[in-house]
Amino acid sequence: MASKLKIIPLGGLGEIGKNLTVYEYGKDIILVDCGMGFPDQDLYGVDMVIPDISYLKANRDRIRGMIITHGHEDHIGAIPYVLKEIDIPIYTAPLTAAIIELKLEEHDLLYHTQIFTKKPGDRFRLGCFEVELIHVNHSIADAVALAIKTPIGTVIQTGDFKIDITPIQGGIIDLPRLGQLGNEGVLALLSDSTNVERPGYSASESRVGDCFDELFKNCDKRIIVTTFASNVHRMQQIIDVAAKYKRKVGITGRSMENIMRVATELGYVDLPKDIMVDMAHINSLPKNKAVIICTGSQGETMSALHRMAFSEHRQVSINAGDRIIISASAIPGNETTISKVIDGLFQKGAEVIYDRGTPLHVSGHACQEELKMMLALTKPQYFMPVHGEYRMLCKHAEIAKQMGVQPKNIVVAENGTVVEFTKKSVKKTDVVPAGAVYIDGTGVGDVGSAVLRDRRHLAEDGVVMAIVTLSADDGEPVAPPEIITRGFVYVKEADDLMEELRRVVNESLESCERHRIREWSAIKGRIKSNISGYLYKTTRRSPMVLPVIIEV
Repeated sequence: MASKLKIIPLGGLGEIGKNLTVYEYGKDIILVDCGMGFPDQDLYGVDMVIPDISYLKANRDRIRGMIITHGHEDHIGAIPYVLKEIDIPIYTAPLTAAIIELKLEEHDLLYHTQIFTKKPGDRFRLGCFEVELIHVNHSIADAVALAIKTPIGTVIQTGDFKIDITPIQGGIIDLPRLGQLGNEGVLALLSDSTNVERPGYSASESRVGDCFDELFKNCDKRIIVTTFASNVHRMQQIIDVAAKYKRKVGITGRSMENIMRVATELGYVDLPKDIMVDMAHINSLPKNKAVIICTGSQGETMSALHRMAFSEHRQVSINAGDRIIISASAIPGNETTISKVIDGLFQKGAEVIYDRGTPLHVSGHACQEELKMMLALTKPQYFMPVHGEYRMLCKHAEIAKQMGVQPKNIVVAENGTVVEFTKKSVKKTDVVPAGAVYIDGTGVGDVGSAVLRDRRHLAEDGVVMAIVTLSADDGEPVAPPEIITRGFVYVKEADDLMEELRRVVNESLESCERHRIREWSAIKGRIKSNISGYLYKTTRRSPMVLPVIIEV
């Protein structure tokens, strides 16, 4: 039997999102998390980014299961796309399982997938690995860390975590169990690096409830709160303070409605009697008796808050009698869309409370002192920072050195790096494919670098089409060339330029005739080259040029 453990991150390193970690020992492979990433602004038309799973497809017969730490999109978003390629059983906690089931139902995969529900403290075997779920605090219920017992020692992967002394539900992170594992001996710790740049401790979720109380007290306006749909603890706090001030609560936004339903069924949200009201009846309530919880904290185009801001919501019209509370921080890259929504709400006369100075949102990720505590409790022989951009991983490595981990036992890896552990050493040994696969509509991976390059070109410079009609008998033009532009210039205001382009096309055709060039590809190439040269010379712009030949 092999005596080497391989850990291969296929996503989540050097980035926030797209988390997927492979554990490999001998003939057995297990996966931890399977997330998506949000596309950068220059990925035109791309809806989401998922990990490249070429390595998994090549080793599909060795995969024993997938363990999911919690139900956020950066940890579960790629599951449907991976399951379409490889049949893998899933192991996770109850709320996470329910959220995954909602996602699989949309993709018509629910009845083809085995999902095994586990709870913190449960242990189960997958091949040579024994996996234990450990309760942690995060901004979603049922978040767990994993203790993975391998033939050469125990690896702890924290998942996303914080240490919340006063959580809303579920109790404090299981520090005693982490300490017990540390005393028994931990081979390696893989720890969340998201907030490693922040000193001190993360604030408790209960602080948000105190802020809500201040905003609800003595307020005679209708209150609309937006937050992350998955944050059921936050929704519980909103419902509790609404009940305290004798308000009814309506929920709008498909993802929030779905998660609220399953969270209530599973007992993660406690609803006071008669607190909820159907959105169809929300307008019949006095403004000082209504609360609406909605999606749209990131300014998403189809979200409930976005539709309210731009008068597209069927049931809610925003006006000066509304107080809108944005209880979320912006995911990097979403700042512009959020600002547009806030501006739209202000234009309707609403009061919008989003100031970062108020504790309307607290992070779900551990800050420096909590990360030190995790290292102190687990006392790992080896340390590998995960879940963060590269500078965060390096910063986390420095903290591990401060906490006594030997520098030679710390490995800062990149996606695709094969990190090989033995009882006596750790080293990077190989690289496997670990790029990004782009999802565009229903297309998976069909948007490659060439397509994106064309989309950037079109977005930045526009397109010019030159349509030439040639005779099938002798190849002579039978009509003047037609010039069509999109995103370059408005044709009616550029008659002179269009006339010059027609001249350039005619000269190109005459040149082809003189040199007896008959192949269409060669004719198109000559037209494209001459138009591109002319446009750059006269306008200093380089639109995409598409010659089209029609034979009649």
